[in-house]
Amino acid sequence: MREIITLPGIGGSGEAHWQSRWEAREPRMRRFSPSSWDLPDLDDWIEAIDREVQKSATPPLLVAHSLSCLLVPHWSARTERVVAGALLVAPPDPSSPAFPAEASGFADPPIQALPFPSMIIASSNDPYSSLSYARSLADHWGSAFIDIGAHGHLNGSSGLGDWSQGRAALAAFEAGLG
Repeated sequence: MREIITLPGIGGSGEAHWQSRWEAREPRMRRFSPSSWDLPDLDDWIEAIDREVQKSATPPLLVAHSLSCLLVPHWSARTERVVAGALLVAPPDPSSPAFPAEASGFADPPIQALPFPSMIIASSNDPYSSLSYARSLADHWGSAFIDIGAHGHLNGSSGLGDWSQGRAALAAFEAGLG
């Protein structure tokens, strides 16, 4: 069975977050571990992904939320490691006034097509990004795109619980990888 590496955004994902809930129920999921969730450093987070991907016997699937959606293309441009694909949920817009200053090193992600299949899931009322920004990332990265309607930042505060719609999207995405 394919391993899945979860990549939370700034602050990590608390107990109410769908990533934490998925990890608790799915033994093949494991979280990457940067040095700090609250003071994100791009180089450190890239090294943390590399360490986790290296542990996998076969190319894993990445499931990123928020800031880690910007991390994935930065990592991809710098690594030789291979992943099966990436599900990118709620990518934030670094030009948004809500974007945290401590994450400024993650701004300006590479805009060329990712070298693996990817899918972006975005909310129409995300306070950290607009649908047009998320769609533009999908276009640049060659990602499939899903607008799931008004659900905020798709985090623990969004009231998604186990987020069955997200699980279904992940299952369909993974099935398409072969």
